[in-house]
Amino acid sequence: MSFLFTSESVSAGHPDKMCDAISDSILDACLSVDPRARVAVETMVKGTDEGSHIIIGGEVTLAGDVRIDYEGVARAAAESIGYTDHAIGMDATDP
Repeated sequence: MSFLFTSESVSAGHPDKMCDAISDSILDACLSVDPRARVAVETMVKGTDEGSHIIIGGEVTLAGDVRIDYEGVARAAAESIGYTDHAIGMDATDP
């Protein structure tokens, strides 16, 4: 029986990397306020010269009345990896 192993690899600057960074940041934010948080978050991005979008979908369960600023976390993550100008695809600092 033969077995074929394949994998995907993306380099720095690929949208998948930014999506992973945003999802990871949301997970970290949730765990920082509730160590037993349940987080299943997917992120999608679309950047253009005119504007850009970050779409966050999924499910988050936190204890009590804890609230997370998901937009703020997503913007901070995108800004921290250098997305600060629409000329490069996204400006996370532009509301």
